[in-house]
This record gives sequence, C-alpha cells and structure tokens, in this order.
Amino acid sequence: MKPPGAGGIQSMMNDRPYITCRELIEFLYLYLAGELPPERVAEFERHLGVCDSCVQYIATYREASRLGKGALFMEAAEEPVGDTVPAELVAAILDARRKG
Repeated sequence: MKPPGAGGIQSMMNDRPYITCRELIEFLYLYLAGELPPERVAEFERHLGVCDSCVQYIATYREASRLGKGALFMEAAEEPVGDTVPAELVAAILDARRKG
C-alpha cells in the first residue's frame, strides 16, 4: 500500500474535492489574465472538465469583454456605432452612462 501522496500531484488532485462554481467565478479574472499559480490553474481546468455551465459562462464572459473593449475603442475613436449593434443596446448603454 502506498502512503498518502505517493501517487504524485495527479493522485492528490483526484483525491481533492472540485472547486465550486462560485470559487471559479471569484478568481475568473486572474485565471483569464494568466495570473493564477499553476496548481490553482489545474483546479480550474479540472472543474471546467466537468462543468459545462462554467465553460459556457467563461465563453460569455470573454465575448462580453471583447464587445466592451470594442465599444470603448469605438468611443475613443469617435466613430459611429455600426449597424451590427442593436439600437436598444446602444440606447441602454448611453442611458446607463448618463445616470451613472
């Protein structure tokens, strides 16, 4: 019989409980920025291997971030918003900025 931990890091990871969705979301920015320690990255990827909801959440987060950066760039360049952005979305963003 092997002593605890004799199977290496992979064995220890398999024995540990998965991180929760809430834990994943709390550290999402650091994960996407590549600023998490390797062992924490392994925990994230292990969770993502079994949680389709978090995989979808991250895809949506990345898309929202991409769109936000694009909108910021368009505003900074003072270019008109193209036809690809729904008018309702533009109005809601402008309204929120005025109230903000």
